[in-house]
Amino acid sequence: MDKERFDEYMFPDCPIRHVLSRISGKWPLLVIYTMHMRPSPTRFNILRRAIPDISQKMLANTLRMLVEDGLVSRKAYAEVPPRVEYALTARALSLLPHLDALIQWAEDNMAAILENRNGEVGE
Repeated sequence: MDKERFDEYMFPDCPIRHVLSRISGKWPLLVIYTMHMRPSPTRFNILRRAIPDISQKMLANTLRMLVEDGLVSRKAYAEVPPRVEYALTARALSLLPHLDALIQWAEDNMAAILENRNGEVGE
């Protein structure tokens, strides 16, 4: 990467910063991948059960953020009790091949990373 491009990425309006800061947290990619592995559309409680260690509030916040970024669509039905369904958008579907590659990389490197964390010498 040349210096001019590097300098562009260092600015606060950098698209990489904006995008990665939204999806690189603990939950967004996990929610996207979990939705991908479930029939679409998906209801909130189904996602909540599929990701048992996420709190209800965090799941709601994560889904709200993913909807804001156009990665997830939200459809509310005027029923009693209210029903809301979530689905991945085309934008999120275009992210999945990259997410699959990242998952494969993590699987390929997890043992070595854990060894390094435990103080063992690795590559």
